[in-house]
Amino acid sequence: MDWLSRIFEGSNRGVSWDSRSEFEDFDRAIAMSLAEGRRRHGFSDDFLRKEDERLAKALHGRQKLDPPPWNRNMNRNANVHQPPMSISHSTGYRKCAGCNNVISHGQYLRCMGAVWHPECLKCHACNLPISDNEFLLSGNYPYHKSCYRENHHPRCDVCRHFIRTDAAGFVEYKVHPFWAQKYCPRHERDGTPRCCSCDRFEPKEIQYAALNDGRKLCLECLDSAIMGTSDCQPLYHDIQQFFASMNMKLEQKIPLLLVERQALNEAMDGETNGHYHMPETRGLCLSEEQVVSTVSRQPRIGMGNRVPNTRIEPYQLTRHAEVTAILVLYGLPRLLTGSILAHEMMHAWLRLKGYPTLRPDVEEGICQTVAHMWLTAEIALLSRQGRRSPPFEKKLADFFKQQIESDMSPVYGNGFRAGNRAVLKYGLQKTLYHIRSTGSFPN
Repeated sequence: MDWLSRIFEGSNRGVSWDSRSEFEDFDRAIAMSLAEGRRRHGFSDDFLRKEDERLAKALHGRQKLDPPPWNRNMNRNANVHQPPMSISHSTGYRKCAGCNNVISHGQYLRCMGAVWHPECLKCHACNLPISDNEFLLSGNYPYHKSCYRENHHPRCDVCRHFIRTDAAGFVEYKVHPFWAQKYCPRHERDGTPRCCSCDRFEPKEIQYAALNDGRKLCLECLDSAIMGTSDCQPLYHDIQQFFASMNMKLEQKIPLLLVERQALNEAMDGETNGHYHMPETRGLCLSEEQVVSTVSRQPRIGMGNRVPNTRIEPYQLTRHAEVTAILVLYGLPRLLTGSILAHEMMHAWLRLKGYPTLRPDVEEGICQTVAHMWLTAEIALLSRQGRRSPPFEKKLADFFKQQIESDMSPVYGNGFRAGNRAVLKYGLQKTLYHIRSTGSFPN
């Protein structure tokens, strides 16, 4: 028994599952402990042979089980371990830790520093007795290995399967930095669709809406999506009012057009000026004369959550000033459409006010700052509305703000952080005056 105690020494600190050798030691320890106890009580050879066969089958079955789940980000010293358990026969006064009754005769279990009737040691998850000398302890609660896996092993939020354990016994998965969506790393490579708005993967049991240009939109983002140019005009008016409230009213009437991805890319190719945020551009401030295909009406959702009924019409842009039109990708939620529109309207304002050609990080940085200011104002409005606004709406606005704030690109990300610091310190008007005079942000 000294050998058995050495194997389990320090088990309250958690068992290391890095190799199979410790499972084999554990199995041998249980077998030696049981054999020693049975010989002490004088069981017949035939009885011992049958018991050995039963134990061998149980141990053989256990060796096929995977080690307990661990995550690389979890504390490997957590109190989840496989404690020792021995089977004995009662020869004196003992009290069961499960039912608090005296164990007067027959077999009892010794584990977790107490003694138990065999039927009283139960799994904390399924409430069924634990047999086969095998269980896991989490905190002070015993579990079947299968129940522990079902209740504690992480599942992928996308495919709903248990996340695989690697050869070292670690569970490797990724988590979306904002939505906390937990998923298998392979979904980044296997073509699993993402929502083009909120960036979440499409779960197995939910079908995202398919837009005409190949993009996918989750059902929450679809609720407030703006699908046509005419439907976007009220939002356009709101953002014009937002600019006027900052003493930046735009006198020229600039056409606003919602377009598909292909039309946006074609218009971008026809521009001689401009800075574009790759990998996908969602908005564009045009200064050239060209014909643009615009989505003129809101389509209906068809079978299979497809959006097939878009009406595309040509629109001829004529140059009367430095800006001919603002284009925005159709099918995005109101808040994302609004932040893109605020960004592109700031480009238009700079051109119409005669600002010199600016460095990309300065121009995109101040445009991102204005988009961020508009989202902040919308979040404040949603908070004042309280229960009248959908809970997901504010969460979505926070996500779009976080995307601007965490952007690591040198033009958009660093430009925003420099512009935002300047506006917070000096205000928007003084920052714009400094940009016009020097072509850079004030320190």
